[in-house]
Amino acid sequence: MRRSTIPGSSGVVHPIRLLGDPALRTPCEEVTVFDGSLATLVEDLFATMYAARGVGLAANQIRVGLRVFVHDCPDDEDRRHLGHIVNPRLVEADGVTVSGPEGCLSLPGIEAATPRYDRAVVTGTTLTGEPLRVEGTGFFARCLQHECDHLDGGLFTDRLTGLRQRRALRAARRAPWAAGAGD
Repeated sequence: MRRSTIPGSSGVVHPIRLLGDPALRTPCEEVTVFDGSLATLVEDLFATMYAARGVGLAANQIRVGLRVFVHDCPDDEDRRHLGHIVNPRLVEADGVTVSGPEGCLSLPGIEAATPRYDRAVVTGTTLTGEPLRVEGTGFFARCLQHECDHLDGGLFTDRLTGLRQRRALRAARRAPWAAGAGD
């Protein structure tokens, strides 16, 4: 770990777990304690996401098995959606299914046209336990679905089929960072 150089952040930048790490395939536990360590986790998630130039990051991507993710993601109208969700649950995913480019900080450099619903609603809480409902469309809906998948032990490559999936996993196995990739 190294101290973050992200302006305005008190978070620590953590190593991001890569494809093949068991932490990515383990469903996360509900958060039951809403204290300073949860606030620190959220700060660390933001610092790590920004350092990696991502738009979302789930706790298990930094090997913390709790249901928490952060996001700083535009929608298709370029409106910024910035926040965190504790104990998120994808409660609605509907609209048209769009196959759009999707990547992941846990599979650097790998991208594939991935089918996702164009609208998503996630419920959960803030880091202080206040109820939260987040609705997204377009690219932001894709982000919400992607991060919820992570917390359930899933990856975007699980949503691929046939040739697209084989190509993405082959590229991951051949990537310079690969060590056990392709699960």
